[in-house]
Parts: sequence; structure tokens; C-alpha cells
Amino acid sequence: MNAKNAHSSSFRDPSGYVFVDNGDIKRVIYPVYFKQYKALNDSDFFKTLFENELLIPHKELTNTDKEVVIKAEKISFVTYPYEWSFNMYKEAALLTLKLQKYSLEQGFSLKDASAFNITFHNGKAIFIDTLSFDFYIENTPWRAYKQFITHFFGPLLLAHYHGAQQLKLMSNFIDGIPVKMISSMLPFKTRLSPILYSNIHLLAKLENKHNEDYKGETKVASLSKKGQLNIIKSLYDYIKNLELKEHSEWGNYYDKINYTDDAFMQKSEIINTWVNTIKPECLIDVGGNDGTFVRKLNSSAKTSLVCDIDNNAVDFNHKIMKLNKEQFMLPFVLDVLNPSPSIGLNNKERDSFLNRIKELAPDVTLALAVIHHMSLSGNVPFSESAKFFSTFSKHLIIEFPKREDSWVQRLLNAKGDFKDHFDFYSLDNFISEYTNTFEIIEQKEIEDSKRVIFLLRKK
Repeated sequence: MNAKNAHSSSFRDPSGYVFVDNGDIKRVIYPVYFKQYKALNDSDFFKTLFENELLIPHKELTNTDKEVVIKAEKISFVTYPYEWSFNMYKEAALLTLKLQKYSLEQGFSLKDASAFNITFHNGKAIFIDTLSFDFYIENTPWRAYKQFITHFFGPLLLAHYHGAQQLKLMSNFIDGIPVKMISSMLPFKTRLSPILYSNIHLLAKLENKHNEDYKGETKVASLSKKGQLNIIKSLYDYIKNLELKEHSEWGNYYDKINYTDDAFMQKSEIINTWVNTIKPECLIDVGGNDGTFVRKLNSSAKTSLVCDIDNNAVDFNHKIMKLNKEQFMLPFVLDVLNPSPSIGLNNKERDSFLNRIKELAPDVTLALAVIHHMSLSGNVPFSESAKFFSTFSKHLIIEFPKREDSWVQRLLNAKGDFKDHFDFYSLDNFISEYTNTFEIIEQKEIEDSKRVIFLLRKK
């Protein structure tokens, strides 16, 4: 196998690499990892994690003295840490700690604790780096401890004290938010907390001391397995109880859009009829809030992505998804005015939202409460928003609030003296611009509202 075919996100691992073969996700394992791989297999370590849906399942394809090739279960859409809501991030952190605890109990240890080793699949967080497990060496500290702090504990603390937007810092620090930066951003009172002092502030001090050790005289601390398990338990218990302090406009969103109950139901019925006509296997609701309309669909879609800019809306969707055990639902945070870019070395380690969604190619896109925000809050011309949706939408169900709509009026009034500059915002202009890219299959006025809904198909 030629390592030149390696996926751009897997070049850092000396134990092997991932590649895509006719749409299948495969991994080559080098001889340097053979002992670990055999031990993990022989002890049923992998099997147990598969059965408990903690690690992405794989099947062995070939096994020679030069390489092992395995094929992993395919994940339809990979989300990254900076696209997770607060409680999704917590779930990923707790999963990492569960895996390390179980590994220690079985004589292994996680050598990596990167947040990018986890994504969401079939309604839950799942670990996707098969080669992250190594042998545990007696009385040695957790090799990935600092990585866990900078990828999980630190970002969650910053979000707790300063808001969920802090989680987006991971897009700038894909190797983890520097511990000194985390320490400097936390309130002074956190230095009085034993767990925060020892795992953040003391760690920052020790890092400074280590950085000044040009002769390499710093000794590696000894830590018993029991001591390590105690640290893992204290981190687990603390993270489990972390909550956000912020609020958003989302909570009473549906009270602000002036929908009567009849109009709301009519809108839902129209969407249902159109979606059932398309019979999608995959759909995405852009600006989908808490997933209300996707849940109202009588659709057999295997995958339903619901993204929104509001962390609290995504968090609530995530909560309902967990309660209902909705394996088809994938909530995530997305700003349509600034979708996740390609980042990392050569801008290829983590793919952009647009590249990932184009590869997924959803059968239908819902955009039910988006266009007025894009056009009036974001100053985006209709031609540009049409271009955005056309990059990944075969069919587009889009709702257009007229100028008389109360929410549109609110946005226009916020423009003050510049309100007249937005005279382009009209139904006629919307139709004129969008029909350059899409054809109108059907359009309907939603009764008792100032809104029109369209079923469009890309030309």
C-alpha cells in the first residue's frame, strides 16, 4: 500500500494511516503497532468497545508481516469539535475519560486524547482512532493527560465561564488551546478550586518551568494506576456537572415569528408533502433551530442533519435526540455566514463544511428561517445565498418572509437610517435571483402569515 494515498488528516500517526478506497474508509497498520493490535484483538478489547458503541467498528481485510489493513464502518458526516454544542462537547470529553478508565483496567492506555478522535454517529459520540491505544506501563502518568486538558477540560471551562463561542477556539488551535492561555482566561477564583488549580493553573506553571529546562533535567513524575484512576474520576465528575451560564434568544423563538397554530401546522404539512414526494435518504435543515420541523416529517431519511448558529438550540436538539434515541438525527453548530473552513497543514487536515456537505450530497435542503437573516443581518444578496445553497442542494425547500413580516420589520428597523438601502428585499427580487440557479417546482402562501414557501430544484 502506498502511503501517498493517505488521507490528509492521518499523516501524523507513526502507527499507520487512513485512506479512502471507492468510498470505503480503510486503515493501514504498520509493523511498529502489530504487538498492540494483536493484544487488543486477542483480549477482546476491540470487540467490547464495538459492542458498547464506544469505538467505530472495523473488519480486518488483510494481515501480512508487512501491514494489516482494516475497513472501518463509514460515518456519513463527520463533525468537528468547533461544530459541537456545549453538551455534545461534554459527551465527547466523558467518552474519552471512559475509554481511558477502561483501557487502564485492561492493561492499556490512550496515547492520544485529541478531540478530533471523536465524532457523532448514530445518535452518540464515538471514538474513531483505532490506533490510539497502547500498553500501560506501571507507575507512569497518562501520556495524553495534557492533551485532554487542552482539547477538552480547558475548552469546556472557558465555555462555562465565557460562553459557548469559546469552543470555536478549537478551529484556531487544532493541537489544543495552550494551557497558559486557558489559565490566563479563567477567573482568579478558580485558583482556589483544588481541581482547577491542579489541572489548569499548576499545569501552566509546570509548563513554564519545563520550557526553561534547556538541559533536559526535568524528571518524569511517577504515578500509580490507582492515582491515575482517581484523577480520571475527579475530572469525570467535575465535567459531568459543568453547565453553561449564558442564555440566547432561542428559548422563545417560535413566539416571535407570528405564526398562528393553523399556519404552523399548514407549513409543516406542506413540507411533509414535498419531502415525501422527493423520498430523501439524506436531508439537511440549515438554520433548523431545535429540529422541530425535521421531527414532524414522516420521512424515511436515514440521515437528518440539523444545524443552527445558536448553541442552546443545538443543545436542546441534542438533548431531545438522546431522550428519543434518534439515531438518524445529527445536530451541530453552524454559522451560514461563516461556515467552517478547511484548516490544518496545507488547509487539508480538517475539511470545510462545504466540502463535507457536497460529498454527502443531501437529497433535500430545508431553509425555513434563514433567508431574511442572511439578507438583512448579514447583508448577503440573493444571488450569493442562492450560490451557497446550490453548491450542495439537489432540492431546496426555502421559506421567504415578506417585508411585512414582523421579524423582517424588526431586522429592517434595526438598520435605522440605512433601512432604504435594503429595498432589494422583496419577493419579486428573490424569485428573479433564485430562478437563475433553481427552477420553481411549487410555491405556496402560508395562510395567516406573511410568508411564502418554495420547493426548488437545482437547474
